[in-house]
Amino acid sequence: MEYILETQNLTKVYGQKEAAKDVNLHIREGQIYGLIGRNGAGKTTIMRMISGLSTPTRGTYSLFGKTGYEKGKMLRHVGVLIEHPGLYPRLSAQENLKIKCLGMGINPKVQVEELLRTVGLENVDPKKNAGSFSLGMRQRLGIALALVGDPKLIVLDEPTNGLDPQGIVEVRETLSRLRDERHITIMISSHILDELARVADAYGIIHEGSMLDEFSAEELHKRSGQSVVIRTNHAENTKKVLEQLGIQAAVQEDGTLEIREHLDQTPAMAKAIVNAGLELRQMYQRSLTLEEYYLGVTGGKHNG
Repeated sequence: MEYILETQNLTKVYGQKEAAKDVNLHIREGQIYGLIGRNGAGKTTIMRMISGLSTPTRGTYSLFGKTGYEKGKMLRHVGVLIEHPGLYPRLSAQENLKIKCLGMGINPKVQVEELLRTVGLENVDPKKNAGSFSLGMRQRLGIALALVGDPKLIVLDEPTNGLDPQGIVEVRETLSRLRDERHITIMISSHILDELARVADAYGIIHEGSMLDEFSAEELHKRSGQSVVIRTNHAENTKKVLEQLGIQAAVQEDGTLEIREHLDQTPAMAKAIVNAGLELRQMYQRSLTLEEYYLGVTGGKHNG
């Protein structure tokens, strides 16, 4: 089995609108797969279809190598957290998990405490109601609910949405533990791309319902390449000095210069700039970020 989840031309139409159009995505076992796209791009629609919560208009998908009726039986190995966690606010974390276990025919004595430890809620007062939890705690409890039944794949739609920095770190660490310690495959959508880049192994870019690109974290590094960023007291004069060395530089909106060729000549660049009487205020190498790559692929501003 090459992919734990694979879609073939997956499409969902609402009225006259194609919310998802001929989407082909591929998730390998043990990966954290980041689904990237603006609000309304089709991320949630795709996640609902592959979780069995919505029926595709056309196209299909396979789970754990199974299709058709056999695929339907495999849905019990998929945990889901789409939009907001379905919590009973007047009940404790333990009671919420117990209800989910009983609803799935699972002995809560076996799973509840283990799940609380998994998501870092084992020390929460058992008398504290979920309604008084912080957003980060509620999201982690939502992840614990998605883990009831020991799924092999969990689907998380914007699990860090609305969280403060501490809550984001808590959720990120939880996801890393699930992958590394329990070998759970995770599909996650997020608009916080810098944070997603810290944890994901592979990505898919969704734009206006279509899959534009799929790539691994390693491929992103290779594609983005390196560049040298230079900041002086006069960008245009610096550009002319570099052109005399046969080096082309692009002047950015903030006045810095970016160079994508002859990166091994940085000492010569620095010497030429100083000898020309310019102030060399900053010079460093950088790689394209996930967000910058996303913007380049979609050709627009990132708005979530």
